[in-house]
Amino acid sequence: MCGIIGYLGPREAMPILLDGLKRLEYRGYDSAGLAVIGPNGLAIRRSVGKLRELEQVLSQSPVSGQVGIGHTRWATHGRPSETNAHPHQVGEIAVVHNGIIENYLDLKTALIKAGHRFASETDTEIVSHLIVRYMSRGADYLNAVRLTLRDIKGSYALVMVNARQPRMLVAARKESPLILGLGEGEYFLASDIPAILPYTRQVVFLEDDDLVVVRDGEFMLLDADGNRLDRPQHTITWTPAMAEKAGYKHFMQKEIFEQPRALIDTFRSRILLEKGEVFLEEVNFTGEEIKAIRKIFMVACGTSFHAAMVGKHLFESLCRLPVEVDLGSEFRYRNPLVDSSTLLIPISQSGETADTRAGLTAGKARKAKSLAICNVVGSSIARESDCVLYTHAGPEIGVASTKAFTTQLVALYLIALFLAQKLGRMTCLEVRHRLQQLVKLPTWVQETLDQDGKIRAIAERYVEAQNFLYLGRGLHFPIALEGALKLKEISYIHAEGYAAGEMKHGPIALIDRHMPVLVVATRSPVLEKIQGNIEEVAARGGRLIALTEADNYQVIERVESFIPVPEVPLELSPIVLVVPLQLLAYHIADLRGTDVDQPRNLAKSVTVE
Repeated sequence: MCGIIGYLGPREAMPILLDGLKRLEYRGYDSAGLAVIGPNGLAIRRSVGKLRELEQVLSQSPVSGQVGIGHTRWATHGRPSETNAHPHQVGEIAVVHNGIIENYLDLKTALIKAGHRFASETDTEIVSHLIVRYMSRGADYLNAVRLTLRDIKGSYALVMVNARQPRMLVAARKESPLILGLGEGEYFLASDIPAILPYTRQVVFLEDDDLVVVRDGEFMLLDADGNRLDRPQHTITWTPAMAEKAGYKHFMQKEIFEQPRALIDTFRSRILLEKGEVFLEEVNFTGEEIKAIRKIFMVACGTSFHAAMVGKHLFESLCRLPVEVDLGSEFRYRNPLVDSSTLLIPISQSGETADTRAGLTAGKARKAKSLAICNVVGSSIARESDCVLYTHAGPEIGVASTKAFTTQLVALYLIALFLAQKLGRMTCLEVRHRLQQLVKLPTWVQETLDQDGKIRAIAERYVEAQNFLYLGRGLHFPIALEGALKLKEISYIHAEGYAAGEMKHGPIALIDRHMPVLVVATRSPVLEKIQGNIEEVAARGGRLIALTEADNYQVIERVESFIPVPEVPLELSPIVLVVPLQLLAYHIADLRGTDVDQPRNLAKSVTVE
């Protein structure tokens, strides 16, 4: 939603804050700002628009000091404007915030009646006013912060500075991500790991209701009542280079091409080929607990939801257990039939997706076992689940998810094989056969990436389209949905994915000579049905694009364009087939000149409901 950075140490804060904000801009880019405490007290600079606008402001009016906070915003309360940009200052207090304060209108009304005057439309400004009010009544700074946190309801990651206590940062979190970085004589606070990677790899993951106080040479963690806390330190293995573009034009392009490596990192050390076993030491359920599972729920949002839809096919086929797939935003509101015999699988790249996390909480309240699939180590969903399988995709900076999706699919496949074997549904020989196919997966993906030039040429033919239709069946229906989502996210072309069998139930009315229709038409048990869909589109003049094998001539001769893909086992085909759809969306967006990495109105992690 928004990106937060804080610094206290011996160096000038402004360059560090700006660098951190650049690495967090994928979290929001409606406006940006920073506050630095220096020799002349508290100085704030803010701007509307992307970070380059703030850099321009700072080039004309720099700030100096060794303590500061910064923020890049994705608007929730209040339109994007300089006035609504963070930090928000009242008196000597300045605050940056990620999240939503649900009761801000009631608090604001009471504060206005008490004589407070507000400068912005945001909910965040409430925090500064409340702290100042409590301090005016005699509370010291930390107690004023604690009392303020008791007053506000909702989700927040907050970092605060006080000009009267210039060598101090205070931060708090609840249901929004925040980490503490530990450097050599310096400290960092940030919404996400990439912001601080150039400076330290030692971090403490803050948890809900944590309050952290940072001073020169020390930090202190407190609970809501002011009691001291201990949290473990973690070493991050990502290198700064992993979060850089490495010569690619966009992060999204880089991350698409990183997929062969990311897939290997996801299954490496988790498969035993000789024994025909999947080894998931992270899944610490007992054999009895696994055999007691009667139903599986998968909860996710966006791209992760499409991964869950593929997972449903895999789990029902391999494990012979019923699976339901729910949007996180719907799951907890429909009183689902979840109990102690249910396995709940929340899927989230960031591990901070608010709706998915709420679904996890609802499932746990009904005694479900939980096994999360996440990419970000130490994230909220990872910590709150009984078990977690990390995808090891590395940092994904582009807002449109690519390698996170394909590694989620590999993780789901590994879990399906693991459970199928534990439940006695598959023999070691059957698992070994599938694992032998799995290790070929990076090669198949690379062969698909090698078609990049051809895919760009196809993109040039359809770059002016205003609408797109994607069709797929079975395991390939979620891939059609994902292909359409990628295109609309970054190119702003209206695109819809449909189960191919539903075409005659509405979408066929849209087809004419202006409508590109991309059909996933590889050799599969439903190819004959897909060919029928192709004929129906062709008869109405639709511009057909097929995703199919290079020698599948019965498809190729009936379409305007085709993207060749290798012939792969059906269970692994979604992982391979989504890659050319990612590339097609990327090239169309690039040709249209849109902001590929930071598409309008979107943020990487949706950390509020």
